[in-house]
Amino acid sequence: MSGNAAHHFTNTAVLAVQTVDATQVVTSDALDDQLADTYRRVGLRPGLLERLAGIRERRWWSEGVTFIDGAATAGAKAISESGVDPGDIGLMINTSVSRRYLEPSTAVAVHHALGLPRSCQNFDVTNACLGFVNGMELAAAMIDAGRIDHALIVNGENCQVVQEKTIERLNRPETVARDVLSQFATLTLGSGAVAMVLGRADRHPEGHRMVGSVSRAGTEHHELCTGDNDEMHTDLKGLLDAGLALSMDMWHEAAESFDWARGMDRYVMHQVSKVHTQAMCDRFSVDPDLVPRTFPTRGNLGPASVPFTLAGEQDSLTDGDRVLLMGIGSGLNAACLEIEW
Repeated sequence: MSGNAAHHFTNTAVLAVQTVDATQVVTSDALDDQLADTYRRVGLRPGLLERLAGIRERRWWSEGVTFIDGAATAGAKAISESGVDPGDIGLMINTSVSRRYLEPSTAVAVHHALGLPRSCQNFDVTNACLGFVNGMELAAAMIDAGRIDHALIVNGENCQVVQEKTIERLNRPETVARDVLSQFATLTLGSGAVAMVLGRADRHPEGHRMVGSVSRAGTEHHELCTGDNDEMHTDLKGLLDAGLALSMDMWHEAAESFDWARGMDRYVMHQVSKVHTQAMCDRFSVDPDLVPRTFPTRGNLGPASVPFTLAGEQDSLTDGDRVLLMGIGSGLNAACLEIEW
């Protein structure tokens, strides 16, 4: 494998990872009810979201609360949990797909809300659902290089607007079954926020060391899933098949640099659906009991998905456990990142 695709981290540790839940629970049954007439007219059975995707519910932010508020709150919780002085944070990366403006970055709003120092560099890193893992890699490279001592990675996602607009569009009389299936993935999304503090391992023996990562690009598939704040279209089967093939390609070549085939204590996979999760377990010969699931009650949280799921597992992990973060982002890009807990 090209040295550019494999990274070994030398002095970076995860100090804290914290989440913020959106508070308004939106069930799949409720979305199905809003689309009942369309389902009936185009010949589709209701219950697709729970039956096929395994998603019972997702969440929306309450009125007056934004995804930026969520990201800032998660950031404040992570900083507090880490014990790091906010003035010592040299980098803040926002990885949200959701954004209010094209300009300025979402990062500046979160940086301001947290009251981080002027010396804290801040910017957005977006790469579909892989953005948070990429943010971790970039921050770790800067810590390992001695550029900074601490970094904060944040993410807040909001699915409400695109889901409301999708339901309105699908309820138009010209909608056909193909339209529903093309926009089905939009209804699997969820809202939530997460943040992680990274620091120098030699100064934080209590931290969880980042071991290394491997990435792989399959950008010939960049049109399989496209979306904006109003509309998202996905080739469900094409995206699954291409994502699995790309991930297996990455997995085989990662064996040159890492011993991941020996097995992990936990596999934290990007949360898409029960079909995707089972396919990943089958393809990688992973014990499903070692794969925590958040999609049934949170849906697909986009780039927040992997760290959000990791946060829910941290109390059950013990010193020395090997944790593999596994992500695929539309485009396509895939990455795995190991943490020694």
